[in-house]
Amino acid sequence: MFFTQFKNVQQALSKNETSVQKIVEHYLKNIAQKNEQLNAFLEVYEQEALNKAKEIDEKLAKKESVGKLAGMVIGIKDNLCYTNHPVGASSKILDGFVSQFTATAVQKLLDEDAIIIGRLNCDEFAMGASNENSSKGLVRNAANNDYVPGGSSGGSAVAVQADMCFASLGSDTGGSIRQPASFCGLVGSKPTYGKISRWGLLSYASSFDQIGALTHTVEDNALLTEIMAGYDNNDATTANLEVGSYVPLNDIKQPLKIAYIADCLHHEGIDPAVKKATLEVIEKLKAQGNQVEEIAFPYLDYMVPCYYVLTTAEASSNLARYSGLTFGYRSPNSVDLESTFKKSRTEGFGPEVKRRIMLGTFVLSSNHYDAYYTKAQRVRRIIKEKTESILQEYDFIILPTTSTPAFKIGEKSSNPIAMYLADLFTVQANLTGNPALSIPLAKHPESQMPFGIQVIAAHHQEKKMFDFAFMLEKECKG
Repeated sequence: MFFTQFKNVQQALSKNETSVQKIVEHYLKNIAQKNEQLNAFLEVYEQEALNKAKEIDEKLAKKESVGKLAGMVIGIKDNLCYTNHPVGASSKILDGFVSQFTATAVQKLLDEDAIIIGRLNCDEFAMGASNENSSKGLVRNAANNDYVPGGSSGGSAVAVQADMCFASLGSDTGGSIRQPASFCGLVGSKPTYGKISRWGLLSYASSFDQIGALTHTVEDNALLTEIMAGYDNNDATTANLEVGSYVPLNDIKQPLKIAYIADCLHHEGIDPAVKKATLEVIEKLKAQGNQVEEIAFPYLDYMVPCYYVLTTAEASSNLARYSGLTFGYRSPNSVDLESTFKKSRTEGFGPEVKRRIMLGTFVLSSNHYDAYYTKAQRVRRIIKEKTESILQEYDFIILPTTSTPAFKIGEKSSNPIAMYLADLFTVQANLTGNPALSIPLAKHPESQMPFGIQVIAAHHQEKKMFDFAFMLEKECKG
């Protein structure tokens, strides 16, 4: 019972070939068999999921109306709130914390009869590109357990990759959905900033974070995005725009005008197999009559430094609330107010989170604010304006999702700079707020690990982006 398309789930249910309870039992069985090795799930809501499945089955038997997602089993990243369930961002600092409310994005899925089967491992506070930074242990790639799944939404990717749930939710601050999607052979999307409410998402960097989905197909990703999208009174950054219908997807009208960034394909760090496969897609698009042109983007090497200056500054501010005073972990060694702050944070945060907090505090300090933070904001504006000017002339930008396929566990963990550069091709969409998505492209001829190709579209052009990706998905499979 390996479903990769939700319409097949719906067809099987309508023909009484299966039941929602059997679907949930299938995933629970796989979790029991695989999760000890992969470490994707931190907690499984077994009885809740079975009870919800029974409820939906009863509605179906009585021919009562059910939600659009009836029969879809979803895992959620451990930085998304779900009422009366623990949420911890895979950090010791939030040990024992139970959410008092449900994230808007999660609630919208529940309202359509989705079943939440559990919470998923991630890099601590979504800071990482390999899922080796979790206080709950690293996550392993299901295609080869010696390799990382990508991060920070590594658990979300592996849960879908290993058929432990149908789809999952992650968060994307600099590529944290798209990069693991690439490493695990999935579709992963980051919508336009403000398209999906961040209410109930534990913040890393508030002007970058976005919630998105990981699925097997573009169409299912579009469906989940459509349902989660929309204005939310609880999040002032959400766009008050009509969402419209993303599904069904249609073959996009051609010819199109598509740009690809020369600086990416000619970058010294790109794997030859990734470059070759990307160029082959470009040639296919040209053969269909599309105008595909190489463009210069001279800011590529400035994007990662700009991203890390700004995100660490925001993290320094956002993570100040985890003090050990009112919730979460409190050091047993504290004796007064000052030692409670110092010891709880020192013991509760992991090395990577502490590194980013300290870097962010440094760039926000009075002596360095103008030299780093102010300058990075100016660079962000330049990158945003350049990207917008490209997308005024072209329908889409295409580029590799990552410069390499998944790397081995431990290969980059001792070198933070090398790890940060894993975000090289994904941070652009977060700096600019544009929607972007990764779809599976090929497998590396040596390691046989998957990698993806990425599409960036203009702001709030999700429908157009999904339609193009739907066409591209067929080309890549072909």
